[in-house]
Amino acid sequence: MTVHLPAARGAAAVGDARPSLRERVYVELRERIVEAEYPAGTRLVEREVADELRVSRVPVREAMQRLESEGLLSVQPRRGSVVADFGPEDAAHLFDVRENLEGLAARLAARHATPGGLWELERLLSGARRAAESGQVREAVSLNADFHRQIVELSGNPLLVDLMAPLDSRLRRLFRLTSARSDGEPMCGAHERLHEAVRDGDEDGAEALARAHVAETRAAAARLLTAPRTAP
Repeated sequence: MTVHLPAARGAAAVGDARPSLRERVYVELRERIVEAEYPAGTRLVEREVADELRVSRVPVREAMQRLESEGLLSVQPRRGSVVADFGPEDAAHLFDVRENLEGLAARLAARHATPGGLWELERLLSGARRAAESGQVREAVSLNADFHRQIVELSGNPLLVDLMAPLDSRLRRLFRLTSARSDGEPMCGAHERLHEAVRDGDEDGAEALARAHVAETRAAAARLLTAPRTAP
């Protein structure tokens, strides 16, 4: 069957213009969770999701298993797959890991970045800047998350890429939960400075900037996640 998914969701991976049906289903479910279309506590029934997306149950089952491994879904007794909560403690655990791994990724990216990889960073930065300036918060959040993933890709270390891949969904969810119209500009500025260090081959500078950026976003996230929530 043909999956009926919004074209605006975009490609499943940086530079991937034609994702497979399996990837499209996964990205669609991930984005519905990230955007709180499926809020925390929502029960997802494989058959119902497959009917809604007009696909077979196989890609839905695979997507749900993948989202469970990435921490967006949890399996609860007598309820099945449920959208997991994401609170201050979850964010703290994520930041503990990110500070070290993203610092390493930035250092290696400055050492191994290719012209094509740098061009992709510039494309993501330009898109995020335009989205932030026009108030398109969701688009800015998505592109900023893609920027982080691209830095990891540029590291040239396949083990690091594999270690960071499961964190991508949690990072996107964190960005969306803590996003506000005033957040896009500062994040774009931090990313531009990091891009310059990677482009110039400044390994020490790139690592320091990446670590500082994670520390800054950690402090902001802690404030926002403990504040009263408003509708997305």
